Amino acid sequence: QVQLVESGGDSVQAGQSLRLSCVVTGYTYAKRCMAWFRQAPGHEREGVASITGDGREIYADSVKGRFAISQDNAKNTLYLQMNSLKPEDTAMYYCAAGPPGLRLETLLPEWYKYWGQGTQVTVSS
Repeated sequence: QVQLVESGGDSVQAGQSLRLSCVVTGYTYAKRCMAWFRQAPGHEREGVASITGDGREIYADSVKGRFAISQDNAKNTLYLQMNSLKPEDTAMYYCAAGPPGLRLETLLPEWYKYWGQGTQVTVSS
């Protein structure tokens, strides 16, 4: 059974940094894709960053140059380093994993099969 558990969300001031973590169990495939999404109240879920098992990455334009996605295979953990946070980054952040064998960096939620419960990030000005 695949499980994704996010952590690291917090309330911070604009300009500060946070690192989100997502511990993944039951999902150890070389050919894979994983991603971070976010959803603010009244808004649709938005893809933030995606990474494949071989390290190909893609980012939403709104976070390029500020956020970085990474993975530690030994720890089965996905990370999202968020720097220079802005109030508009406030949202619930979700970790997602694609079906086994899909090696595609994509920010489209319909490609992802497994989802975590989310961790809240609040950025105040």
